[in-house]
Amino acid sequence: MTLFEKIAARQIPADIIAEGSDWIAFRDIAPQAPVHFLVVPKRCIPRINEAQVSDEPLLGTLLSAAAATARQEGLGDSGYRIVINNGPDGGETVPHLHIHVLGARHMTWPPG
Repeated sequence: MTLFEKIAARQIPADIIAEGSDWIAFRDIAPQAPVHFLVVPKRCIPRINEAQVSDEPLLGTLLSAAAATARQEGLGDSGYRIVINNGPDGGETVPHLHIHVLGARHMTWPPG
């Protein structure tokens, strides 16, 4: 099981802020913004590059969940950044697709 599967199964503690039948959202343990949380599918897709056409409904659900949770966290009006890392050069550290949502500060461009 990946770290995120263990969090979803409540085998590892996390600051869970929202949850649906197919996904879970929790605060990042090393936040890069005043608000920084992850939206993770409960079923492991190793990375976005390995997502299949059959995963499209879940991918849409994850984006909707990220937006709804961002609004819940007070980011709807000021804005926020959504990031999906893919592979080592993309900054991926856990081989389980996840969406970072960062907000409550001005974001610069280009990132990293």
